Amino acid sequence: MNSKERVQAALERKPVDRVPVFMWFHPSTAARLSRLLELPAGDVGQAMGNDVQQTWVNNNYAMEGISHAQDGETHVDYWGIKWVKQFFFNQIEGFPLIDATPEEVLAYQFPYQHLDDLLGQMAPVISYAQDTFIGCDVSPCAFEMYWRLRGMENALLDMALAPDLAATMLGRCADFAIALAQRACADFPLDWLWTGDDVASQAGMMMSPKTWRQLIKPQIQRVFDVGRQNGRWVAYHCCGALRPIIPDLIEMGLDVLNPVQGNCPGMHPLELKHEFGKSLAFMGGMDTQDLLPNGTVDQVRRETARLLEGMTADGGGFILAASHTIPPETPDDNIFAMYAEAGISKEEILDRAATIRRSRRGQTD
Repeated sequence: MNSKERVQAALERKPVDRVPVFMWFHPSTAARLSRLLELPAGDVGQAMGNDVQQTWVNNNYAMEGISHAQDGETHVDYWGIKWVKQFFFNQIEGFPLIDATPEEVLAYQFPYQHLDDLLGQMAPVISYAQDTFIGCDVSPCAFEMYWRLRGMENALLDMALAPDLAATMLGRCADFAIALAQRACADFPLDWLWTGDDVASQAGMMMSPKTWRQLIKPQIQRVFDVGRQNGRWVAYHCCGALRPIIPDLIEMGLDVLNPVQGNCPGMHPLELKHEFGKSLAFMGGMDTQDLLPNGTVDQVRRETARLLEGMTADGGGFILAASHTIPPETPDDNIFAMYAEAGISKEEILDRAATIRRSRRGQTD
């Protein structure tokens, strides 16, 4: 099977030759693997066997897609948000609406003039569309976009004390994600529409489920509807303990939930599979806080096998992924042990890396 066939079959609960894989690596981990595989860091995922190719076209591009060489380097994105590189990742240093009056908040203009530039990030991805499962990430879709503009405290206060203002701005955040989603579904051979809106911490929801249902759910529903109306699978990313709203997400038409952080309350992957697996596929579940960095090779193999067996008990509905980026302290042997249990040997990875190197050389000759 090729990657596209493998992911499609898994989502449809049909037989696959191996479980699909989609891993994200901490920049330091990717750099280390790139040296091992003798490839640019951007090719590591492909060499390791990722079955999905996608990229960010909304504000997550400003966070994840713009790289700086040194800590302390900054950029201001199309939304007016200032980012600074700290410990390998871009963090927000300046929120454009943090001191704004309600009138100034409502006057804020989203960067629709940059839609073409943002969607242009998909060009390298769609070159893989013939045999790879293709996604377009239009997140953050509502709350997470609003707090990046307003600051977390102000965003939560607006939801509690100025719900009309919050509702209007959450709708405008979703409008921008919808504009990107509609263009992406029309212009690209997408297999899924990737959405996202972090509304939970590792301890619980950031707001009450009632507040989420009143102010945020209707906006996320509108984004989901774009994918569904265009015949695409809909995937949704939310870190943390979002167990209280999983039934809502299913009712809204969600197909795939990521990243399934099993160390958070109510988020044990096998329990979620037992309760919701008939209606929902999962992507994630591999513990990056303890198991991968601290476990032995045997422990990693046993826990990976246990996860795979439980999460595919109905014949599929699972994509193996980490619950976060694979951290730099993870031993190489643990990474390869996890892949081996998924049916991808170290030898296969090295052979694929050699093939990519030859292809790259051919392109420059």
